[in-house]
Amino acid sequence: MANLSISRPLPLRNVHITDDFWSAYIRLVRNVVVPYQWEALNDQIEGAEPSHAMKNFKISAGLEQGEFYGMVFQDSDVAKWLEAVSYLLETGNDLELEQLADEVIAIIAKAQHADGYLNTYFTLKEPNGRWTNLAECHELYCAGHLIEAAVAYYRATGKRLILDVACKLADCIDQVFGPGDAQIHGYDGHQEIELALVKLYQTTTNERYLRLSQYFLDERGKEPRFFEEEFHRRNGQMHFPSLDMVFDYTYNQSHLPVRQQHTAEGHAVRVVYMCSGMADVAAESGDLELLEACRKLWTNIVSKRMYITGAIGSMAHGEAFTLDYDLPNDTAYAETCASIGLIFFAQRMLQIEAKSEYADMMERALYNTVLSGMSQDGKRFFYVNPLEVWPDAIHKNHQLSHVKPIRQGWFGCACCPPNIARLLASLGQYIYTCQDDIVYANLYIGSEMTLDVTGQSIKIHQHSELPWKGDVRFTIEVSAKTSFTLALRIPNWCTEPSLTVQGSPVQLGENVRDGYVYLSREWNDQDEVKWVLPMEVRRMKGHPQVRDTFGKVALQCGPLIYCMEEADNGAGLHQIVLEDEDEHQKHFDQALLGGIQTLSVAAKRIRSEDLGHQWGEQLYSANIPLEWEPMTAQFIPYYAWANRGQGEMSVWIKEKLKWL
Repeated sequence: MANLSISRPLPLRNVHITDDFWSAYIRLVRNVVVPYQWEALNDQIEGAEPSHAMKNFKISAGLEQGEFYGMVFQDSDVAKWLEAVSYLLETGNDLELEQLADEVIAIIAKAQHADGYLNTYFTLKEPNGRWTNLAECHELYCAGHLIEAAVAYYRATGKRLILDVACKLADCIDQVFGPGDAQIHGYDGHQEIELALVKLYQTTTNERYLRLSQYFLDERGKEPRFFEEEFHRRNGQMHFPSLDMVFDYTYNQSHLPVRQQHTAEGHAVRVVYMCSGMADVAAESGDLELLEACRKLWTNIVSKRMYITGAIGSMAHGEAFTLDYDLPNDTAYAETCASIGLIFFAQRMLQIEAKSEYADMMERALYNTVLSGMSQDGKRFFYVNPLEVWPDAIHKNHQLSHVKPIRQGWFGCACCPPNIARLLASLGQYIYTCQDDIVYANLYIGSEMTLDVTGQSIKIHQHSELPWKGDVRFTIEVSAKTSFTLALRIPNWCTEPSLTVQGSPVQLGENVRDGYVYLSREWNDQDEVKWVLPMEVRRMKGHPQVRDTFGKVALQCGPLIYCMEEADNGAGLHQIVLEDEDEHQKHFDQALLGGIQTLSVAAKRIRSEDLGHQWGEQLYSANIPLEWEPMTAQFIPYYAWANRGQGEMSVWIKEKLKWL
């Protein structure tokens, strides 16, 4: 094993977000989303699908009577809610919220078995079925989310009850699984336990947890097939008969050992959770072979199997990747959780090797798919994030039945809403990473951060005007002259950045490495760095192998991908063609959708009043000319779509083929 020199994110309590754009989302999570999700977990939202998740825990704890209800992984919704609460508590005191969390933790602790086992589905519904259907039933997945929540709550409050529950659960798992003759030689169908165990190891320094995480990774994909063996042991009983989770090896990435997997196959969320665990184990153990597998999977995802919005997973069946360049827009699955998982993977790779491409992808998924997954009032959510929507077809065409033209209040499978909450609540962990005397600025989000560098306490104030303008300013606060390096990411959407320190221009050339510009100097109190990142509207094109984007363009300005909506452009978005001029008018509308920058572009569309008259009852014709009329196409940021009622939407728009 080699020693890897890795950077680390700052503790959340060391980063205070003060950003004009993101602070509103943090407040929304704290004041609306977390309370709303608490109501959902307790079945208090009229018209939304019941969750019963808290009721399941209360029944398991002997506090109420009843039966288990919900998905087999319903426990994980409570765990992710608790994790989001933990991040909020770490960034700001809230005695009422902390008391509520303590009450939930007490219930969870009462529901735990004496041997450490904890899962309400098997406790209530199949008490003799423990560890018999790992392919389908998410036992280790639920355990992983509980462990992540426990680590977050302990870090936020210092209270040990939930951490002790997590350690007891992990010890139970460590006894059950492993290479011993009396142990189960297996792994979960849905990866999650792997990255959770690494977090528990980092918190407790108990190396058994790190070894167990690596065991689960290395066991996956071995012969004989574990899921087939346990399938026969339970006489072919299936929990999800409509999905072949046992014999479709790619679905759960058991088709090959993880070190031999070079393409992203199967269920998209599972892939990126697995990759996150692989990167974690590689970082902690120095396993270069595992790291190389991570690099290959990363490259395949971002260069051949990712949407321009940072979404992944192109097929509804199995919520899965398909093949290179298969990226349909209207049938895209593009699950919100999958983009969040991609951010997890990117963050871990960024800690191992400081390359801007990882932070670029974090930014792309964050500003586009993650924000698209939640309405601006924080009470409605997208599970699926398509890049093209025709509502009339959604209501009739069953191939589109997974797509929703408006966000939903809740879901029977409600993994995405609490995932959004926990990511946004922990956003401060993604802005900076530190390694020795180097401070990496990965995301340009207004904030104040404090840390010790070479024994000196420093504070960095970041003021950012993203995503609307590319002006970023850093002010350094030190009590005495301090030497350290500030490394600034050069975003992939910016071609001509300019930098000044104390008003003096800095030439980037020799100071740039792997997409970061390194400023190494002795810093004085109130030194100021100005980072100007011009934001041009760019017409993005897809690789020619992507059939659904050929001959079309998507507009990008800074980190934001834009789309057209019927609310601004009328119905029939497919009949609009952009003119070939590159002029785009920007306009910031404070009154629209919470304040957004819109784009206006010269275009033309088929003259609608002539269509019925000329075509009549003809479906096809060789003789009818198309009549065009000029128009100005209006674009809004993709994340803001579907906040004005139901209507058509499209990211990719036809353009004159001047670029062929």
